[in-house]
Amino acid sequence: MKRDIKFDYKWVIIGLCFLMVFTCLGFCSSNKSLYIGAITDALGIKRGAFALNDSVRFITTAVINLFFGSLVSRFGTKKLICAGFLCLITSMLVYSFATSVPVFCIGGALLGLGLSWTTTTMVGCVVTKWSRENKGTIMGAILAANGLGGALAAQIVTPIIYEEGNAFGYRTAYRLVAIILAIVAVFILVFFRENPKNHDGSKIEVSKKKSRGQSWVGMDFSAALKKHFFYSALVCIFLTGFILQGVNGVAGAHMRDVGLDAAYIATMMSLHSIALTGFKFLTGVIYDKFGLRVTISTCSAASLVTMVSLALLAPTTTGKILAVVYSVISSLALPLETIMLPIYAGDLFGEKSFNKIMGIFVSANTAGYALGSVMMNSIFDIFGSYNPGFIICAIAMFLVIIALQFVITAAHRARKEIEIANKFETVNA
Repeated sequence: MKRDIKFDYKWVIIGLCFLMVFTCLGFCSSNKSLYIGAITDALGIKRGAFALNDSVRFITTAVINLFFGSLVSRFGTKKLICAGFLCLITSMLVYSFATSVPVFCIGGALLGLGLSWTTTTMVGCVVTKWSRENKGTIMGAILAANGLGGALAAQIVTPIIYEEGNAFGYRTAYRLVAIILAIVAVFILVFFRENPKNHDGSKIEVSKKKSRGQSWVGMDFSAALKKHFFYSALVCIFLTGFILQGVNGVAGAHMRDVGLDAAYIATMMSLHSIALTGFKFLTGVIYDKFGLRVTISTCSAASLVTMVSLALLAPTTTGKILAVVYSVISSLALPLETIMLPIYAGDLFGEKSFNKIMGIFVSANTAGYALGSVMMNSIFDIFGSYNPGFIICAIAMFLVIIALQFVITAAHRARKEIEIANKFETVNA
């Protein structure tokens, strides 16, 4: 007797999401620091001024994230994804033709808009709609595509950007990325479906069962706003984005500044991206096994090693070894600004207010990105080196680690009080 095997179209959707993250984040964002030195040298622009385009990008992303839910409800995911690709393609072309900071800022705004509709937040929305089981595993697999895409992109664009005798090689690199985006956009347009066939528009309710692992029912949003540790967490998340984006956003340019050759830099950026793929999964494992405090401490300690390694880089054997240390260890620090954001929201405040708090945390983190890039590049303009910035960021990150210990203690105390109160109400009901 033959059994009918039905193909589940969700795997096509998951594959398209993987390809989308692979291309959009991998080619448009992961290796952005490789372009800084080439563009500013070719056009005679100060790096601090050029970094304003990154600020515009992140501010755009922060604002759009606040309205993401309303936009999806009105236009649907497919239209927004296609609009996102159009913005990204236009952004790459604008970057390739730009000769002044204001025009680069237009490219930055389009980049921020495009990434808002094609990466983490959109993938979360699509996966929630198409798969109500194993969402964490699926999300982890899709977002790991960022590292793989970045590794491939580094090998493709680095030789083009730093082509000998061609000061404007970066323009060719941007135009090539635009073509790659256009090809992927066609696949999305043809194969992406808005909803599963049995989709009824129902919402996923907060589970009333006993919480498992680190999850819990949580507190109301209004109650969360009254907790002092909510605002402390917000500041720490802002500073984390400020520090990590500021440091990692200039790493490629810093390697070039200290005298490492283009081929070695490309290898290091690829190694960094591949390591990031693995560490995204490892961060989740550490959290499930040891909890929030150990996870944050581990990732934050990695960020301190990252900054020290960058500050000591040199075109020597030891300096090249430190470049390897940076490329690997920084990948363990970066989940603090990606995977850890939903973990912060869920662990500290629970499921009840998760969506609202998650949106606020993402916006705060992104606002930190906007300022971090300008700060680091302005330091370079003043001192002729990023090293003073790395030292300042290391001190600030150490203070954030200490502050987060108090935030976690206060949040877990509040959680315990809520869970005891809920048990008492259940017994008396």
